[in-house]
Amino acid sequence: MSIKHPPKAKKIPKELVIHNDVRVDDYYWLNEKENKDVISYLEAENDYYDALTGHTKDFQESLFQEMKGRIKEDDSSVPYKLNDYWYSTRYVIGGEYPLYSRFKHSLEATEEIMFNCNDMAKGHDYFSLGGIAISPDNKLAAFGVDTVSRRQYTLQIKNLETGAILEDKIENTTGGGVWANDNETLFYTRKDPVTLRSDKIYKHKLGTPTSDDVLIFHEKDDTFSTFIYRTKSKKYLVIGSFSTLTSEFQILSTDNPDGKFEVFSSRVRGLEYTIFHYEDSFYILTNKDKAENFKLMRTSEEKTYSEHWIEFIPHRQEVLLEDIDIFKEYYVLSERENGLNKIRIVRWDGAEEYFLPFKSETYTAYVGSNPDFDTEILRYSYNSMTTPSSVIDFNMRTKAKEVKKEQEVLGGKFDKENYKELRLWATARDGEKIPMSVVYRKDTILNKDTPILQYAYGSYGSTIDPYFSTVRLSLLDRGFVFAIAHIRGGEYLGRRWYETGKLLKKKNTFTDFIDCSKYLIEQNMTSANHLYAMGGSAGGLLMGAIINMQPDIYNGIIAAVPFVDVVTTMLDDSIPLTTGEYDEWGNPNEKEYYDYMKSYSPYDNVIAQEYPNMLVTTGLHDSQVQYFEPAKWVAKLRELKTDNHLLLLNTNMEAGHGGASGRFESLREVAKEYAFLLDLEGKIA
Repeated sequence: MSIKHPPKAKKIPKELVIHNDVRVDDYYWLNEKENKDVISYLEAENDYYDALTGHTKDFQESLFQEMKGRIKEDDSSVPYKLNDYWYSTRYVIGGEYPLYSRFKHSLEATEEIMFNCNDMAKGHDYFSLGGIAISPDNKLAAFGVDTVSRRQYTLQIKNLETGAILEDKIENTTGGGVWANDNETLFYTRKDPVTLRSDKIYKHKLGTPTSDDVLIFHEKDDTFSTFIYRTKSKKYLVIGSFSTLTSEFQILSTDNPDGKFEVFSSRVRGLEYTIFHYEDSFYILTNKDKAENFKLMRTSEEKTYSEHWIEFIPHRQEVLLEDIDIFKEYYVLSERENGLNKIRIVRWDGAEEYFLPFKSETYTAYVGSNPDFDTEILRYSYNSMTTPSSVIDFNMRTKAKEVKKEQEVLGGKFDKENYKELRLWATARDGEKIPMSVVYRKDTILNKDTPILQYAYGSYGSTIDPYFSTVRLSLLDRGFVFAIAHIRGGEYLGRRWYETGKLLKKKNTFTDFIDCSKYLIEQNMTSANHLYAMGGSAGGLLMGAIINMQPDIYNGIIAAVPFVDVVTTMLDDSIPLTTGEYDEWGNPNEKEYYDYMKSYSPYDNVIAQEYPNMLVTTGLHDSQVQYFEPAKWVAKLRELKTDNHLLLLNTNMEAGHGGASGRFESLREVAKEYAFLLDLEGKIA
């Protein structure tokens, strides 16, 4: 195959008609996964990618070794205590996957290795261990295994005393299970085999055929998904149902697994709530009564319907209430104000209340794993764009803190004093101020020749907080600036920030990103010849939209597993996750939403114009964004674009949405992305 001639997908026109509107999709046939011509096309694109990036292969390998060399191979997590055992996760030198261990009574006890994922992964191109659920008597562990990368886990049970895997085997689950107090009843969630929506809760009794498992709850509304968990107080089993805008819960005593779940408070469209149990009451985090940034309410165990909820912490216009962690003597609130994480500690008796002090503007602090209810120790994590992550145990009574672990950066070259972090505010075209978190080496001179990689996500209210990355150092140390744009569609500046970046206001997400880019250029921090953009999944949609709207201000784009064929996907309710997305994007079966989606859908808006250099990645088995979206997009771009810039499609033929599963193998994918950027900058050496 000549390097000069990229693959050309054949055109088989298909008319798609709705609302008296006709779209012609020449590449619709690429969704035929079992069609050998589809596989041949993807393989041809991979060959083309290999041919055009062959000169970077050695550099990719050196990048991979460099990034791997900063990571401690035999690393381990900070142990946490649960039900008289200490649990820990660790890695061994040469291993791609973790070992899950526990110690009885104290960390000086003999280590019990519950799962060695390196052994379990043998013979599989992909491996993922799902949520481990330990029975109340500490003897059994339910666990899930996915070897395909479609997040469909096979649920099994291990006897931790004998090491034997029980015969009980349940296919197509979400991974974990939830035990009742009798140590023999396990509740779990199954998925629709076609859409992969989590739609059914089952009950399994140890030793009985899984075919006899009892269906406890079927979430029939296809815009909702369901899950089950156990309250931290251990008193209740809770079934949750959720859509983007609405939630509902059902509760049952953990002592009565054969009883009937009772609805906590019936679903009301637009009412979101989450429940937490303490003593004889439930605490409800909710947007009830138009509490846009959420408030905390309280109700008794006997009267759980919303008309009985009493305000406990009122709604605040400038503070987003994100979560609550409950302990015997304290409760801990996770809040966000002006984009910054705040951790607020309050005694139940009201005797004391205070915030943990944080000084930077580009940090992330969050409450970690705190499964132990009867403790005065709060475990939280802290990092910033220049500061490696730390796990800290904080005594809520004495205010003494102990750094249990600080992330090690191996290699002997890293010094956080060599880097600078700052927060900038760009002005959007409608006057809104858009924050950006930025990091670079202090010796990097900022001017029109400085390369900047601008990253964002911008959907589902998901906030990309500023965070430290050892991997990113490979860009920073070669003169790149890294900028996270906190655009609308996330919740960085509160719930309103999300609401004004979704549905019929979705274009704010795209124009915010472009306006941040223009700001960086106007401030003479970079120029269009050296500005790069990157996003994945819904962030890949962002990439597709910005290059249709403003292709001339970017030299290169990386779109990872991009959601780019918005209209066709949202009209196909057989595709995983589609119906649950209506509250995010709109339902295109309604003409207003159809017209709006069509006006920004990247695939539908590819035109004959110049586009930046592009690297597009996907996974053949992706369950979130199907491989054919980026494949079709690239085929159409190849047909219409008027430039000679790079357009590369690289498909991982073994993996799904999350890419490669191994701890270090995933770095090879990052090395590909970084090599693409650094090659464009002439920095391969």
